[in-house]
Amino acid sequence: MDAISPLAIGGILFVIFFLLLLLGSPIMVALGMATMTCFIILDIDLSLMIERAFASLTAFPLMALPAFVLAGALMEAAGISRRLVTIAENIIGPIPGGLAISTVLSCVFFGAISGSGPATTAAVGMLMIPAMTKRGYDTSYAAAATATAGGIGIIIPPSIPMVIYGVTGQVSIAKMFMAGFIPGFIIAASLCLVHYFRCRKISTQGMTWNAGNLVRSLVSGFWSILAPLIILGGIYAGLFTPTEAAIVAIVYTIIIGVFVHRELKFRNFMSCLRTTSWLTGRVLVLVFTATAFGYLLTSYRIPVVIADAILSFTNNVYLVWFFVVILLLFLGMFMETLAIIMLVTPVLLPIMVAYGVDPIHFGLVLICCCGIGFSTPPLGENMFIASGISNRSLESISYQALPMVFANLLAISILVVFPGLVMFLPNMMSSAAL
Repeated sequence: MDAISPLAIGGILFVIFFLLLLLGSPIMVALGMATMTCFIILDIDLSLMIERAFASLTAFPLMALPAFVLAGALMEAAGISRRLVTIAENIIGPIPGGLAISTVLSCVFFGAISGSGPATTAAVGMLMIPAMTKRGYDTSYAAAATATAGGIGIIIPPSIPMVIYGVTGQVSIAKMFMAGFIPGFIIAASLCLVHYFRCRKISTQGMTWNAGNLVRSLVSGFWSILAPLIILGGIYAGLFTPTEAAIVAIVYTIIIGVFVHRELKFRNFMSCLRTTSWLTGRVLVLVFTATAFGYLLTSYRIPVVIADAILSFTNNVYLVWFFVVILLLFLGMFMETLAIIMLVTPVLLPIMVAYGVDPIHFGLVLICCCGIGFSTPPLGENMFIASGISNRSLESISYQALPMVFANLLAISILVVFPGLVMFLPNMMSSAAL
């Protein structure tokens, strides 16, 4: 066992992993089989693999995962997402690209309560894609606008991928949430600019600013707007942890959906539970195998060996960032977001820390790159959802999405070059705690 070098172990681990992926194996199976093979080669008792993997599932912050998934599903069933979309439409009014910009703002609003990219795309797309088509937008463009904006759902807190990154990288989830605000709005602003300049020729006839409609939408959506304020305000005020905030979100949504909006029925509630069970089970199996995979990486100091090799190659942190972002974008085309986070965090985080990058900064850039992955085929979950809603081909939607993806890349470049934009609010949070 001692005769095998860390690089050899890392090579065996990744070769088996990628070989199984190329053969079409599910990623959790590929992770598990690669880890198990290395345990056998190293003559390590397989029960240790089970112990390490099972221990990861007992992490208290991980309890936020099913709770936020359920909260997002319930908020859609309770009519909260629909009201947020109406507010966004009335705020934007008849400016060029108004409905497309409203789609972006709606994704910001809904992302602040769902924490999921696909959930945000589905909830907003069902309302906005037909509305944009009726207003003269190309249907494929409308679908692309929704799919790319849906990625904001994992950047604006609370965010399920942020919870996973916090658990995997042992990073403060509350600080990750705080760090997501400015990057989320920068990416939203970049998309809004694209829509403003690309949609100037689309007629806005019949769309006017109306104070009465705006006030009515705000009154109708008052409890919807209050949801993210209560959730995030409670976290940052120290009233409850992110995990406890997810439970607060569920209780709040049930009360509003049943007694205020009166749209949350028992049948809808059971459907939300089924969705939550399916999504959570899939993620937890992935966490189980990825933790064992990560245990081998850290035990044999494979990330340290890789970091030393890169440090000997270049001292330019921006060059390293360039390769890291390219790698993350490539992985985002073929792998699920949570799988990417659990796979690359144990490997790349120590490397970036060695270059003086803050773990919060790296985590936000990682999640922003994963947000782009939602709208880049062949995997692109948001693209498939938007394609199903719009009944347009994946190819036509992908073509329309190219300028929006490019705008996202520019926004991520700004976040890489100016880390203060990411760290400003977390640093304020740390200063306030002193």
